[in-house]
Amino acid sequence: MRFRLLVCSCLFAASLMADTGDAPLRLSVAGLVHGHVDGFFSAVKHRTDVQIVGIFDPDRDLQKKYASKYGFADAVFFTDVETMLVQTRPEAVAIFTATVDHAPMVEACARHHIDAMMEKPLAVSMVEARRIQRAAAASGIQVIVNYETTWYRSHHAMWQLIKQQGQGGAIRKMVAMDGHEGPKEINVGPEFLSWLTDPVKNGAGALFDFGCYGANLMTWMMDNQRPLSVTATLQTFKPQIYGRVDDEANVLVEYPKAVGIIQGSWNWPYGRKDFEVYSEHGYAYAIGGNELDTHAGAQKLEELPPDEKDSVSYLKAVVRGRLKAAGLSSLENNMIVVEILEAARESGKTGKAVRLTP
Repeated sequence: MRFRLLVCSCLFAASLMADTGDAPLRLSVAGLVHGHVDGFFSAVKHRTDVQIVGIFDPDRDLQKKYASKYGFADAVFFTDVETMLVQTRPEAVAIFTATVDHAPMVEACARHHIDAMMEKPLAVSMVEARRIQRAAAASGIQVIVNYETTWYRSHHAMWQLIKQQGQGGAIRKMVAMDGHEGPKEINVGPEFLSWLTDPVKNGAGALFDFGCYGANLMTWMMDNQRPLSVTATLQTFKPQIYGRVDDEANVLVEYPKAVGIIQGSWNWPYGRKDFEVYSEHGYAYAIGGNELDTHAGAQKLEELPPDEKDSVSYLKAVVRGRLKAAGLSSLENNMIVVEILEAARESGKTGKAVRLTP
């Protein structure tokens, strides 16, 4: 019999700095072309513990769009990121650019010793990921990657059940199913659609957009173990819309004693972010962030601590040093995520499994 656990949450992560008390967090935003920036602005709109001190984007029309929607003053907007960082002196920068621009944004932050957080995934390639890694190491800044699924209570309940309590034995199979009907079909903004469907700016199509969720969760559940090999089938079911990128990605990730199956798609009949883990003697199915089916029976889920109750609270806690970003948000995890995605992209092109070097 399966029991369902009702769970919900969505949190954010960002960088580590010294605690400056209860003063509002000084935060700048770099980029407005990633549609998730709208949700971020909505989250901070009515809060007094976070202050948006600067917003960078070269597109004046996008600046006007968000100024009108959220009432930002003209003085908060910049068309040059260096000028914004110098003049606004933020404690952290939230990056909402195209993925290809993550590395230069982090390098700019590193020059000013400002911690950075970007929307998933970390980078479009290992070359770009290593640029970010080098910049962070040289300057000592924190780099955090944010996924919506990082803050699903269903995933944290799954971790406690399988990893901490050891119920069910060792993990043998993981299946991640992420995506929606397609970015055009769900009417994302034109600035978002433009780079999502660009193989250079996005790295691929559905593979990088939604395959990253499964790679992130699997790397977490496998304790940052790098897989042995990656095999992928990349398809385009709707070439009239997504002619330059894949809209269907199915990836097999091989570990020494486990396997992961990543299904990232712009062809689901509905939006989903579901994750299944099968162990030697049990299972746990995370159905979005709000529900968990498990072999272990019904469980009472405790509320998250105050610093982790929502995305903004978590962001401030990490920047002020009360928490340290780790696990799903960490640079270590996300370097492996990019390695998996890059191998999947290569496998999709060649039709062969890509073995990861030791």
